[in-house]
Amino acid sequence: MLPLKTPSSPHAHAMSSVSIVMLKVIVALIPGIIASVYFFGWGTLINVVLAAATALLSEAFVLRLRGHAVMPALLDGSALVTALLLAVALPPIAPWWISVLGSLFAIVITKQLYGGLGYNPFNPAMAGYAFLLISFPAAMTTWLLPEVVSGVHLNLIESLRVIFLQKWPMELHVDAVSMATPLDLIKTQLGVHRTISEIRFGTSIIGDFGGKGIEWVGNWYLLGGLWLLYMRVITWHIPFLMLATLFAFSTLFSLYDPDVYSWPMFHIFSGGTLLCAFFIATDPVTAATTPRGRLIYGAGIGALIYIIRTWGGYPDAVAFAVLLMNIAAPTIDYYTQPRVYGYDK
Repeated sequence: MLPLKTPSSPHAHAMSSVSIVMLKVIVALIPGIIASVYFFGWGTLINVVLAAATALLSEAFVLRLRGHAVMPALLDGSALVTALLLAVALPPIAPWWISVLGSLFAIVITKQLYGGLGYNPFNPAMAGYAFLLISFPAAMTTWLLPEVVSGVHLNLIESLRVIFLQKWPMELHVDAVSMATPLDLIKTQLGVHRTISEIRFGTSIIGDFGGKGIEWVGNWYLLGGLWLLYMRVITWHIPFLMLATLFAFSTLFSLYDPDVYSWPMFHIFSGGTLLCAFFIATDPVTAATTPRGRLIYGAGIGALIYIIRTWGGYPDAVAFAVLLMNIAAPTIDYYTQPRVYGYDK
């Protein structure tokens, strides 16, 4: 008989499973999804349905091709979580094929092509998002103005017509109710010799911290993330170090030249920062797993987000920061292994 290889003691049962963990993540995402629908209309929910249906169908198709059991993989919830994370990151008025293509790339190319759950080196949702952002930048950077700014609310039927047919109501035009993201606005407006203060107080789409509507959506993702911490689905290491590093970088540069570098809370409450900190960067498959490694991993994501946002070509940078640190995660784990229990060295 072959000897049974087990890790070093002590041993404890986690009293959990992939499906339970994924269910808790889905529950934690719900407040943020509801807030997105409230501020930006039905498009977010339509994105969720399209991405989820595509993810489940494509995962079932690939599993069948590989000769694997379909239902256990679908019921573990991992494909659905990937779809939700991708969908909430997409513009609410993006054409329907954006959600479908992104979800297909995330599941088929990034996840199943590498062997399925547990084998993928990159976060599927962020890989799908990066693919869409590089391939279709115009569609990925045009957002619907929040109702509190535009005073316009698209009902479900109007949202479906816009997403599937690109037909707006007769009295509206896309330029009147759409916008670039606040992060993109800051980056492009600084290029025409305007200061941060002039941009911040000269536009109606920037709120107390980040973009109007977006900052409140971030609050609900923060609440969901804190619940995941309370339920011990995730640990504090990655979210804390990511946010602390991003805050530290933005504070230092803002103090150095506040006319050129955005204020710290703008970086925290804009874009996908809070969604990334608690739901994306903490992915147990693609993140670092050792305690010290998680600290390095989280700090690396925070630093890269600031660097790419400030000096790179993309305004948000969350997806690229996560994917770059996904590459580094195995090396980080290798050099941060904890001392084996029972050994002095």
